Amino acid sequence: MRTVVTGGVTAPAGFRSGAVHAGVKKVAGALDLAIIAADGLASAAGLFTTNLAQAAPVLVSKQHLEQTGGIARAIVVNSGCANACTGADGMANAARMASETAAAVGCLPEEVLVASTGVIGVGLPMAKLVPGIRAAAAALARGHGGDAARAIMTTDPFPKEHAVSVQTADGTFIIGGIAKGSGMIEPHMATMLGFLTTDARVPPALLHRALQAAALDTFNAITVDGECSTNDSLFALASGASGVTIDESGYAALLDGLLAVSRELALGIVRGGEGATKLIAITVRDARTIVDARQVARTIANSPLVKTAVHGADPNWGRIVAAAGRAGVHFDVARATVRVGGILLFENGLPHDEAAPEAAEYLTRDTIEIEVRLGSGGGHEATIWGCDLSAEYVRINGEYRT
Repeated sequence: MRTVVTGGVTAPAGFRSGAVHAGVKKVAGALDLAIIAADGLASAAGLFTTNLAQAAPVLVSKQHLEQTGGIARAIVVNSGCANACTGADGMANAARMASETAAAVGCLPEEVLVASTGVIGVGLPMAKLVPGIRAAAAALARGHGGDAARAIMTTDPFPKEHAVSVQTADGTFIIGGIAKGSGMIEPHMATMLGFLTTDARVPPALLHRALQAAALDTFNAITVDGECSTNDSLFALASGASGVTIDESGYAALLDGLLAVSRELALGIVRGGEGATKLIAITVRDARTIVDARQVARTIANSPLVKTAVHGADPNWGRIVAAAGRAGVHFDVARATVRVGGILLFENGLPHDEAAPEAAEYLTRDTIEIEVRLGSGGGHEATIWGCDLSAEYVRINGEYRT
């Protein structure tokens, strides 16, 4: 059994956070640097972007997890500058973020994970970040998870945090987390940035396995614009402070809690997508494999024509059928069906245009459900969450650097 609790990333015992305005962001007083620290060494796991243009913090964090075998003490993260495509200086700066944080919290540099988000190709202002790291470390406390959630935002319209308490026969543990992301969202691993914590005691290998499984149907099942970032990172830390030990017998409870937190954060990313006004859940059924179902759902979710039709409340089932047909998996249009909000618009190769007015009214809502049956005779299904495409998305990204 699980229940929602407050506190976000510092809801689990054994974690503190601190956030400050270091001066990376141009807006005066805007939080742009955060540290999330465990009270002692914690099990750690990470998932990273599959983009081959990987930012310095991604490379440094990968190296640190490999060096420690999945142990970490802290995460340091800045917003406003991605530290991506910045060469040797970028690597040195990411490493210095880790060493400065390590000195401030009392651990080894390789026990610190690093993340950055913001504009690509701009060097980190280390003269501002170093004192900022020291100030954030001095501010570490329970109950500051909301500040950390705000400090990692870039174009996000609102912060994203969530936490649940998981009750098991062996005791109760908590999982919390924060995430950011609004544009460049189709992760293929996790999200732009996501940080999960738990006070369960979990071996690093088991934590990594659970993180991968949780991400598959949450962070890896969302898209805003089909763009995979250079900086995508998802970290999980387990402090063990609750006294509850997770082994194979407790894995299902751990995964259930991670899924609950991850899904809430992932859907928050889509709802807060750049220029988004509607959350769209695309469920594909009757696929030969779950991989096929995900591929069709993702193709529909990323279709600019589908996204703009939903934005304009146009029940254009033809765009949905066309996207499903080009997804590269088995699709029998003569046996396929399309429903929007449960309203049948297309069946067995023929339209149900008499239902269009009802579907158009449904599409004025802020949460939309689309269901496609492929007619393949398979029994697999999957859901991908996306959003509509508005003129505001174009404005935001047209002015992002200027």
